Amino acid sequence: MPTGPNSSYEPITTSHPPAVFAGFSSWLLDALDYFLVTFTLTGMAREFHKSDAQMALVITMTLLCRPVGGFIFGLLADRYGRKKPLMVNMSAYALAGILTGLAPNFTALLVIRGVFGVVMGGTWGVGTSMAMEGAPTKRRGLLSGVLQEGYAAGQVLAALLFFFLHGLGWRWLFILTSLPSIPLVFYIGWKVKESAVWQRTNSVVAGAVRAGWAEQFREFARSWKLFAYLLAFMTMMMFASHGTQDMYPTFLQRAWHMGASQRSMITAIGGLGAILGGIVVGHFSDRLGRRVAIVGAFVLGIVVIPLWAYAPNPLLLVTGAFLMQFAVQGAWGVIPAHLAELTPDKMRATLPGFAYQCGGVLASGIGAIEALYAARTNYPTAMALTAVSVFVLAGVMAAVGKEKRGTEFGQ
Repeated sequence: MPTGPNSSYEPITTSHPPAVFAGFSSWLLDALDYFLVTFTLTGMAREFHKSDAQMALVITMTLLCRPVGGFIFGLLADRYGRKKPLMVNMSAYALAGILTGLAPNFTALLVIRGVFGVVMGGTWGVGTSMAMEGAPTKRRGLLSGVLQEGYAAGQVLAALLFFFLHGLGWRWLFILTSLPSIPLVFYIGWKVKESAVWQRTNSVVAGAVRAGWAEQFREFARSWKLFAYLLAFMTMMMFASHGTQDMYPTFLQRAWHMGASQRSMITAIGGLGAILGGIVVGHFSDRLGRRVAIVGAFVLGIVVIPLWAYAPNPLLLVTGAFLMQFAVQGAWGVIPAHLAELTPDKMRATLPGFAYQCGGVLASGIGAIEALYAARTNYPTAMALTAVSVFVLAGVMAAVGKEKRGTEFGQ
């Protein structure tokens, strides 16, 4: 059956859902663990007798180590297949989460969270390459949105678990939330088939694969122009995401004087908007094109900024939070499919995963930029100026890049 951009409807077969479910679940669990840290930092600080600034190093350590994982696990997935590296990755996730709950001191906690950063950095590239290679060509955008919003779902779940179970203490929260990855490992081994695209490519270029790691590094070096674009693009996308998320709870506290419960609830509502946006915009990207969908989502985000930053009452504030994350994460919902289509078969796990995680590190200072804006103006204006700036930059980066919607993998 033809599967190009102008082909007829392509059904989802029984082999597609397990791959997408595995990618979605692994990304959800990574986000759950990551956002649990943001909710439990104060409890950790009390136990280890550290200041807020010192505890921020825990998050920084995770962010700095994520590109390492993106590169290592990406190379493993491009060389040995998607399935086994993802199983190893999720096994390491369980270990890192349990060890977080058992950390005897602050130094040990830093080391463990660095290990988790490596694990988290490796999950996205491996999971998305497996899911997108297993997805029907005409449904890639829709399933891309489902997959990517595992991150938003993890954030919502972290907020809900902390809200209802914070009385257990931060240690038990990390131990308990690590356990679901163990059955996920068995599910991947039992239900998920190895990527047929990887197997086909592996058989075609078997000589290059057997040549060893040197050939794989040369392949990465030959793709440096594409990597440079993906890095710049992902950095702008990360600015858009973190620029509307990281300081938003602080904005609610400073400008609206909201308590922790109200802030977490509005954050969760925004997360629901993110999940819906990723799926809807991802679906439309299958029809309109990846770049059009991304740019359109950011245009919607710009339109929503006045309501999001300057809402006159709480009801409109919540509406703005929902619509803003619908737009931002709607643009993000297209990314797994778009990057998979832009990347050669032999580098599909390495290039997008490594660029994604490096972009996160480069964009990690957006919170400080917003704080500087706020010091000179106020939080609503700081949030608005940041949002419009990063939306324009991310939209431009999407527009100037190439697009290969509907491309056949493994040819």
